[in-house]
Amino acid sequence: MPPMIDPALFDQLKTKIEEDTSIRKELDQILDELNQNVSYTQGVLSRIHSTPRSRYTTLLSQVEGGINKEIEMVGRLSEFASQYPYYKYNHKWTRMVQDAISTVILCAWLGGMSTDSKPGEVGRLLKLEDIGQIFNVPVNLKDRDAFHITIEEYLLGLIAVIDDLSRLAVNSVTLGDNAMAVQISGFIKDLHAGFQVLNLKNDVLRKRVDSIKYAVKKVEDVVYDLSLRNLIPQEGQ
Repeated sequence: MPPMIDPALFDQLKTKIEEDTSIRKELDQILDELNQNVSYTQGVLSRIHSTPRSRYTTLLSQVEGGINKEIEMVGRLSEFASQYPYYKYNHKWTRMVQDAISTVILCAWLGGMSTDSKPGEVGRLLKLEDIGQIFNVPVNLKDRDAFHITIEEYLLGLIAVIDDLSRLAVNSVTLGDNAMAVQISGFIKDLHAGFQVLNLKNDVLRKRVDSIKYAVKKVEDVVYDLSLRNLIPQEGQ
């Protein structure tokens, strides 16, 4: 009797498994390098908590150097990942992309990432489209299956920035920059109000949004303490 199963079936499956293993191996190499660049940039950015605002220019130039390497690696990731189904592999890079986004948003908020049309100023918030332009990749793709930055990744990156800024509000007061704490308070409150209007379906994102209220409360306590001590700078100072 002829075999009930075509012997070539498992040869074909073996080939597909080997191809998938090769793809994952090359993807891991790209992501390892991206992770190193992101970790370096995060490390430099962490120095804002002990650096006076007057010395941000030098610090942010180092941060932008790290971000440029992130941009290069995200470009390589986009080129490679776009050859394969997006949702098959996106779980491998989404956290790293969120971290890369947060470094860019925080750097811009602190006055970095300036251009001729957008001069550096503290408090500037980059939009999702700005992030796409900086990394030179599409955002929120709907018409084709390719690498892109999602709305969820942008929002999660933004929440990470809120956490960092709430810490900076405390440390800026320690450094004698009370105005920074007041500015951060207003910014975080505005973001919190904005998040409240979103109809979020992503469970992870919804839980992270719930944590913003603790950052708001933390910064409000700092500003309240400054107001009791009559240390809040008056407008124009």
